[in-house]
Amino acid sequence: MKSPAAKKLFVMMVLEFFIWGAWLPLIFGYLPSLGFTASQQAWILNAFPIAAIVGMFFSNQFADRNFAAERFLAFSHLVGGLAILGCGFVTDFASFFTLMMIHCLLYVPTISITNGIAFANMKDASREFGIVRMGGTIGWILAAWPFTFILVDWAKVDAANTKGVVDWIGAVLANGLTGEALKAATKWTFVVSGTASILLALFSLTLPHTPAKPAAAGEGKLAWLQTLKFLKHPFILVLWIVALMDSFVHNCYFNWTGSFLGTKTELGGVGIPGNWIMPVMSVGQVAEILTMFILGATLKNLGWRWTLIIGVLGHAARFLVYAYMPGSAAMIITVQILHGICYAFFFATVYIFVDKCFPKDARSSAQGLFNVVILGVGALIANSWCPYLIQETFTKNGITDFKSLFLLPAGCAFAAAVILLIAFWPPQDLDAPAEVSH
Repeated sequence: MKSPAAKKLFVMMVLEFFIWGAWLPLIFGYLPSLGFTASQQAWILNAFPIAAIVGMFFSNQFADRNFAAERFLAFSHLVGGLAILGCGFVTDFASFFTLMMIHCLLYVPTISITNGIAFANMKDASREFGIVRMGGTIGWILAAWPFTFILVDWAKVDAANTKGVVDWIGAVLANGLTGEALKAATKWTFVVSGTASILLALFSLTLPHTPAKPAAAGEGKLAWLQTLKFLKHPFILVLWIVALMDSFVHNCYFNWTGSFLGTKTELGGVGIPGNWIMPVMSVGQVAEILTMFILGATLKNLGWRWTLIIGVLGHAARFLVYAYMPGSAAMIITVQILHGICYAFFFATVYIFVDKCFPKDARSSAQGLFNVVILGVGALIANSWCPYLIQETFTKNGITDFKSLFLLPAGCAFAAAVILLIAFWPPQDLDAPAEVSH
């Protein structure tokens, strides 16, 4: 990243994913503390996948063709940032849902808009984009760490009578909030997210000018419908179905892991202090960066099918550890490494496979076809069911049976791996790439 433009693009990606990473991990435990019913929680959580589905079919294309990208980014992050900031200060369902929907409808298109700005302003996208996009993963990781100093039980820190800065920092790190106090303080995740969004809105005005793109010749508004015909190929249909299943499992992880890490009962839970929950979950993103460096070699040596199977089985292994080893905090923290394998070996591999498999003029629509189930429908199903499952089906007398709960997504992941093993047979001439842009 020698050019000033590349450095700006990297910062853009850091802030873009910092915004999402700040509020997502802890919202699942925060919504019940506001007294929202399971149905109301599902509506709020589904704002993002609904926006993702709308974005695939309308808003992304509308923004691309009608606005300079950097100006759309500035507007979206200003208004969307104010909306997510407001979520930290409202406690009734109507206001919270409205603000979250506004934020998501404006935020989701910016994920592709930032990619478009990056590609339009790089001299050599094949060499530079991987490093620029890695800024997004770093942003997600960075979003976790401010909360080690925000979600703190300051009464205990004061009572510790520390001497010197080192002792004081040790006391802060060792005295995270727990229980209801943690849930109440989670409002600050929205404040941090909104602040970052407004900062990115201002920063967007310094990005290189990226004008609106007119529709390409022959490009219809419903080009994605044409891509559906590719589902007639069994190996593509199988991968599409498995992507839906794995997206469901992936979103079960986000729905339940925060509560699991922060809870400690005789039926499961780890009891990690509240200020460490997000950093623990960010271990997965660190592993994701490292895993991407070996993805190309893995695809070359194992091929598409076994790489995908390993990615899916990573989910099953993680949930089985949650179910059968909840008392081992060290093991639970270590198993977060599997997140990198789950993401890189399945989701990243799916996107690479689509780029390799589909004709050049259909690749963009094909990516959208898979994004509909990965970011949209799979998340929609998980966010609709997960609040009911954890709060009503597997919780009795205020105690959650985490073991039984986690066996459900573990079984779904195992079933997805079996389907891949039996039914996913891509053409033999579709060679896996030896190198993957990180």
